[in-house]
Amino acid sequence: MAYRTILNVARLDSGDRDLDHAIALCEPIEAHLSVLVLGVASPPPMGDAAMGAEVWAQERQTELKRLQERVASITKFLAGSALSADVASDYPDLAAVDDVVGRRARYTDLVVVGPDLLDSEVLRPKVVEGTLFASGRPVLLLPENSRPTLRPKRVLVAWDSSLEAARAVREALDMLVAADDVRLVLVDPVAGETGQGAEPGADAAAYLARHGVKVAVDRLPSSGQSVAAVLARHAADMDAELMVMGGYGHSRLRERVFGGVTRSMLAEPPLPILMAR
Repeated sequence: MAYRTILNVARLDSGDRDLDHAIALCEPIEAHLSVLVLGVASPPPMGDAAMGAEVWAQERQTELKRLQERVASITKFLAGSALSADVASDYPDLAAVDDVVGRRARYTDLVVVGPDLLDSEVLRPKVVEGTLFASGRPVLLLPENSRPTLRPKRVLVAWDSSLEAARAVREALDMLVAADDVRLVLVDPVAGETGQGAEPGADAAAYLARHGVKVAVDRLPSSGQSVAAVLARHAADMDAELMVMGGYGHSRLRERVFGGVTRSMLAEPPLPILMAR
């Protein structure tokens, strides 16, 4: 689909790298950039300790002032460009961050998570989960030293015939049509009616081909490696500029306890990843 509004979630305590990446995505396609600056409120002190409550209140006022200053700085920076943009802020408790992001993301087409936000062990999962579970919008992960683009020439699609993978493909369809080389990659595919069809990947490839996508199917053995490692290696081998994949095919709890492809990719994305659910 065409991305007309792109949301960039910015940390209060970070620089402008993520903002620069978001601008680089918006400018070539003349998309509107929506920026949400997030500060995370500390929980109030427990009990009736008046001194602790006073310190907490002072810290909160200091953080809110920093939040206002950050919004003013970003607004001034964006005013110097021809880009259509708006800037907002929020200061939720940590438990409410995913809901705040999800509500905001519902009015955008794509949420961008840049390297500064990816560095945050606290905010990264909350922003990604809030986007995928509370808005239904896709999220684009941009790791360190990646080149942000919505016009990739070589794309790896991680395909497992799941609803999440199908949604990711649909969200990325315009990019796939414009790409020169799209690889539909299946790791240890299972043939059959209850698996991925008589010829795994064939139905998905035919669907993409009807849209004009230049697609090939790569079926790969895991050979004892994790699915995430196989996908990362294959992306490097084909010099992919983007990976498209479904997010959280299992529950969030299972991903956290047992691990999974989503969790691995969030922790160390090897290249830009478009994830949808």
